Amino acid sequence: MTTDKQSAETNETVEGAERSQQEPDQPENGRSGEEALTEGGPETGDGGEGSDEFERLRERLEEAEARASEYWDRIMRMEAEKDNIRKRAEKDITSARRQALEKFATEMLAVRDSLELGYDAANQEDADLEKIREGTELTLKMLTQALEKFNIEQINPSGEKFDPELHQAMSTQEADAEHPANTVTTVVQKGYRLEDRLLRPALVIVAK
Repeated sequence: MTTDKQSAETNETVEGAERSQQEPDQPENGRSGEEALTEGGPETGDGGEGSDEFERLRERLEEAEARASEYWDRIMRMEAEKDNIRKRAEKDITSARRQALEKFATEMLAVRDSLELGYDAANQEDADLEKIREGTELTLKMLTQALEKFNIEQINPSGEKFDPELHQAMSTQEADAEHPANTVTTVVQKGYRLEDRLLRPALVIVAK
């Protein structure tokens, strides 16, 4: 009896060892090692998304800086162009004034020459007054034409209604049939204007 019992125990021990060799150990939670490794792998988390967002922000910043630099260059070019336009305009105005002055001076030189000729003729011992008068009239005509050429108009308001915008009253005198009240009776000094700009008012005596 004892021998049979020992033999049975030996057989059970051998069979248990064989089962242990044939069946691998299972985790306590019943999951395979592969599943455990899969679940226990590296976590993705939010690290990758944060890096992508940073790159996008960096790219947007670089684009904004490039646009700002381009706009600044445009502004600088516009300022430089505006300054060049201003300088060209000033140069053109100065040149136009100089040209106008040169033309006017050229016309005055002819008048001066005529005056000098008349002065020399008047100083001659045998001076002819008639010729001097004719020369003076010619010189005055030349001067009038030169002034008209440059739109300088003479103001000679004798007998006209007094205009404070163009005339300056030196004194007054009593009105009569020939000169009603508020009319110019005498022109003491003629006035002049350049187009719409008054150069000098006419000095007059006004009837009251």
